[in-house]
Amino acid sequence: MTTEEEKTTTPAPPAGSARRALAGRLSWGLADQAASSLSNFVVGIYVARSLGPAAFGVFSLAWVTYGVVLSVARGLATDPLVVRFSGVPDASWRGAVARSSGTALGVGAAVGAACLAVGLALGGSVGPAFACLGVLLPGLLLQDAWRYAFFAAGTGRKAFLNDLVWGVALVPALVVAARVGSVAAYLLAWGGSAAVAAVYGCVQSGIRPRPAGVRAWLRDHRDLGYRYLVENVGVSGASQLRAYGLGAIVGVGAVGVVRGAELLLGPFLALLMGLSLVTVAEAARVLRRDPHRLGRFCLLLGGAQAVAALLWGAALLLVPDRLGALVLGDVWGSASALVVPVTLGVAGAGLGTGAAAGLRALAAARRSLRSQLFASACYVIGGLGGAAVAGTAGSAWGVAAATVTASAVWWLQLRSALREHHQNPIPEVRTS
Repeated sequence: MTTEEEKTTTPAPPAGSARRALAGRLSWGLADQAASSLSNFVVGIYVARSLGPAAFGVFSLAWVTYGVVLSVARGLATDPLVVRFSGVPDASWRGAVARSSGTALGVGAAVGAACLAVGLALGGSVGPAFACLGVLLPGLLLQDAWRYAFFAAGTGRKAFLNDLVWGVALVPALVVAARVGSVAAYLLAWGGSAAVAAVYGCVQSGIRPRPAGVRAWLRDHRDLGYRYLVENVGVSGASQLRAYGLGAIVGVGAVGVVRGAELLLGPFLALLMGLSLVTVAEAARVLRRDPHRLGRFCLLLGGAQAVAALLWGAALLLVPDRLGALVLGDVWGSASALVVPVTLGVAGAGLGTGAAAGLRALAAARRSLRSQLFASACYVIGGLGGAAVAGTAGSAWGVAAATVTASAVWWLQLRSALREHHQNPIPEVRTS
């Protein structure tokens, strides 16, 4: 692999043109995440309303497990792609995407086989859910890989169309799942429609995943990939530990209640995820064109998300119980009591996301890993410690305190990384 290290000399485009281009890319990121989150939201609502808190808890356990595996695939495959192949020549991008998507597919196949075996061994109510998840993981991870590939190329419209195909395929699948009325059926509907979108991604890009290139991809990007792997698994692994621990301490129904409260914050969880698809690539562009603007860009990004989350949470407090019950059914009563702490947690996460994007753009993998490990430890300690003291509500408040504290650490690390970069402004550019 060829690595060119050079000072940033690319002339900046006119300010108005750059702002319009940035707004366009961010808009496609939000539109894409809206389409993706709408699919997830609809599935969650169907399960919550149709099967009740206990079955929704089983569904949520499978969901957070998928989140951990997704984090593994992103850390090894798509995060290095976005950092090193955003805005590069098309030939370089295509070669990198073939290997990156092959890596994501390989992760899905390997972990999916393990989930299938565990699910068959477990049996009961949880086993079938994990067995279904194992079958679905390759398609789910490949579909996600296409989204990141398109945003790295600056073609967010294609990512949006891909998620739109997923949503359209989901509609008839949910109709069938509703007739069956089981957690496994809903999981199959959700993951099966994602597989349709994954195949469509191959058509959109004209690229076939190359599982044979996995070893070379991991070797060439091991300096970032393994740190991002630990960092990402720290996020999703903390969520999984909290979910499992909450289920053990309070009961599986409590997991469904927390998930229901998070669904109420769905638009801004979607905002966080949608912006994360494009903010690292955009921060990398800002860094190459005008490094001194990176800190301000990250602050505006994080501050806007935090304020928006607080406003949405305040609006949720005004929702009548009758309307809430129409959306979440029996889960609404318990979930609505967690709106305040969950809102504070999302606001804290939104503020920290701005700093995280800056650290990724700077390729400061050690600093971002350090921050994420601290944040994950706080999340688990706050979530489980709060559950032990005050049940489900205590867990929600513990997570809120942990998230706000972690946000401060993210910003301290970004400040240090920016100071180091200004002293030695040599960004890395990968061209092949």
